[in-house]
Amino acid sequence: MAAGWEWDETLFAGAATHYRRGRLPYAPGLAGVLAEALRLDGRGRLVDLGCGPGTLALLLAHLFDEVVGVDPDGGMIAEARRAATARGAAGKARWVRARAEELPTGLGRFTVAAFGQSFHWMDRERVAAITWDMLRTGGALVHVSDLKTETLTVDGLPRPAVPRAAIEELVRHYLGPVRRAGRGVLPRGTPGGEAAVLARAGFTGPQRHVVPGGQPLERTADDVVSGVFSLSFSAPHLFGARRDAFEADLRRLLRETSASGRFSERLPSTEVFVWGKGTRPGSPEGRPAAR
Repeated sequence: MAAGWEWDETLFAGAATHYRRGRLPYAPGLAGVLAEALRLDGRGRLVDLGCGPGTLALLLAHLFDEVVGVDPDGGMIAEARRAATARGAAGKARWVRARAEELPTGLGRFTVAAFGQSFHWMDRERVAAITWDMLRTGGALVHVSDLKTETLTVDGLPRPAVPRAAIEELVRHYLGPVRRAGRGVLPRGTPGGEAAVLARAGFTGPQRHVVPGGQPLERTADDVVSGVFSLSFSAPHLFGARRDAFEADLRRLLRETSASGRFSERLPSTEVFVWGKGTRPGSPEGRPAAR
């Protein structure tokens, strides 16, 4: 976690109902890339740590016998259960409300552990060690995120682009210039350098894969509003008594941008790092270090 910041249970408070509607999906083809890279055949077990409303776990559920999603936010777990039922996957999905730092809590061993844009919120050294322990021999850790280094053009979009810069300025107007996160602030953003953390924990690699995006998506004003409220730095609770005023201003901005209430946005590419379970430094071959 970032220096001077501590996780608290309000990080995504009130965001769960907005998350599934508002967040952009991963690039199409992600499941196929992982199936090929990890030789997945419908067997084995997946644990998705920081699963949110089950987005990644349910996308990959057909590649495993069982998927287990873990998240500390009760609203996220409730949304994940609803989504699993709607997709007919409730029979092979299990949802656990817990922090990754509290595991394993009897969950057993897994073939693959996945982090979908969640690892940076955790005590990474501790969670990396816990994940190493929870993986079977030959297992893999998968880190999935939007590709941060690409520039997505708005040229050629069929509808007005989502006014991202103006939305960010509106959030700053209401919440101040320093990024909020739960009850604390992140003036320097979330930490990077996860490669060094995972290598110290005994993981090998990584193999890097990029699933190309760029496809234009149509978004409604409601989609965009949910997208804003799904983010940690603009979660609904952060606005307090000014939440309704903020939403009114946000919707006014969107109407001024597109009278039809329809927008276009390009789907980001998805970046995937696949790490193998190696030998933990300082441990006998194939055995976890004593704690």
